Amino acid sequence: MSLAWISKLTLAAGLLALPATGWAQSVNISYLTHWSPETVALLEAAAKDFSKANPDVAITVRAVPFGDLLTTLRSQGGSADGPTIGGIYDLWLPELARDKLVAPAPDAVASDVKSAWPAGVVSAASVGGALYGIPNEIDVYALNYNKALFKEAGIAAPPKTWAEFKDTAAKLTNKDNGQQGFGMINSWAAGVVHPFASLLVSNGGELVKDGKPALDSKEAAETFALYEDLIKSGASVPSMATADANTTGPFLDNFVSGKTAMIIMANWWESALKTGMGDKFADIATAPIPVGPSGDKPHSISYSWMTVVNAKAGAAEQKAAWEFLAWLNSSKSGKNGASAMSDILMSMGILPSRNSDITAHKDKLGSEFLSGYVSVLADARPFPVVLGGQEFSESLQQTLEALQYGQVSAKDAQANAQNDATSILERAAK
Repeated sequence: MSLAWISKLTLAAGLLALPATGWAQSVNISYLTHWSPETVALLEAAAKDFSKANPDVAITVRAVPFGDLLTTLRSQGGSADGPTIGGIYDLWLPELARDKLVAPAPDAVASDVKSAWPAGVVSAASVGGALYGIPNEIDVYALNYNKALFKEAGIAAPPKTWAEFKDTAAKLTNKDNGQQGFGMINSWAAGVVHPFASLLVSNGGELVKDGKPALDSKEAAETFALYEDLIKSGASVPSMATADANTTGPFLDNFVSGKTAMIIMANWWESALKTGMGDKFADIATAPIPVGPSGDKPHSISYSWMTVVNAKAGAAEQKAAWEFLAWLNSSKSGKNGASAMSDILMSMGILPSRNSDITAHKDKLGSEFLSGYVSVLADARPFPVVLGGQEFSESLQQTLEALQYGQVSAKDAQANAQNDATSILERAAK
């Protein structure tokens, strides 16, 4: 998926709401998300604005932890009483569409999305050429580093190559002070896999090629070896790495407190950093992923999110849900030509994906922290959206965690990851 669109920042056609019509009786729809209470409050405020103009539509918002989101959608999405709208990670879409748990977008919505979003983002929200929802956020990864710790160690600039990366991590490691040079993540699938994948693609490798796992490549071998080197040298300490999708736990705490000098993390965690660091957030800077010995330039893994509608919901509920989502993602719902959805995303430091929202928020996207992420969008590589993708990600997580804790060698980790991935993807494709 090419993301060169970001450099153009052109104002695309606005997403128009479907023609509003009344209902014979009031309609109640629900929206399932994994957002924090503060963000849920913003979504609820937007829902109230919509209901003012559409008094026959009542919208309730429910939040569950990220780790429960997919299981909740699966367990409740098969009934009319399940959530009408769900926010999902695009990786889950192929299986949800296969199992007929999500409804294809109406023609009017699909047409507007295709005109107002980059083609690659639309593709990630589609299966078999059919659009299944409205894209919202896009996330990429960058090297985050503590400028104050760099200054103390006499390091003038962030590392650009793996050789510099290992050298910098070693200089920033102080075992007596409990300080690690580079912080990995464990206990959370995407948090474990996406930084590894970003280093892999920055070394010229791929996770999946032509629908088949590509973890048996030379580039992948070098990436597994990099992790092994960082662990064995003591520059990365597994016990400091526990995290979850909300970045709570030692991983966040150690970076916030200055016990971790560098991490590879996504743009969306800006709000967690600001909350945890206060004035010391000014010490944090971003840089492209260091380039490996077989790579050509820095690359980040990218992934996106979307909102979908329950295929089992009643006709009136589905109609109201699509009208609300079309309005929520249109320039009519937010401030200064932005959509309400993008205003909500930007409150968390998350990059919106609608072309006109990028333009509307260009000033904030130019901040020192977020500009580092915007700069890597053009060369980002999408996380493979394939059947079995979530199981593939969780399996690779387990292998990488075993490598972190010294339970397997880099060579064995590579072989295990390739074998497991081959089995998972072949089984899912049947």
